[in-house]
Amino acid sequence: MHEIVFYLAFAWMTVLLVVSVAAVVRPRSTASRILALDMLTLILVALLVLYSAANRSPYYMDAALVLALLAFVSTLVLARYHGERRVF
Repeated sequence: MHEIVFYLAFAWMTVLLVVSVAAVVRPRSTASRILALDMLTLILVALLVLYSAANRSPYYMDAALVLALLAFVSTLVLARYHGERRVF
């Protein structure tokens, strides 16, 4: 039963990944591109967490944590640059 849930979640996250890549490729504005990139990284984090749980390997969980932290910081920096045209 657990394997079916993992496969369904992995398939759903893959579909969401394709949709988010499409959202990054054809944005309407810079702000929507920033949000689409943030969504893409969060879906990648979810895929890494699912893969880590399926393989019982903690290394992918560490990679997911690092990717989530980098995505958070980069979203803050891009939003600030978009709003004020300066990073710091």
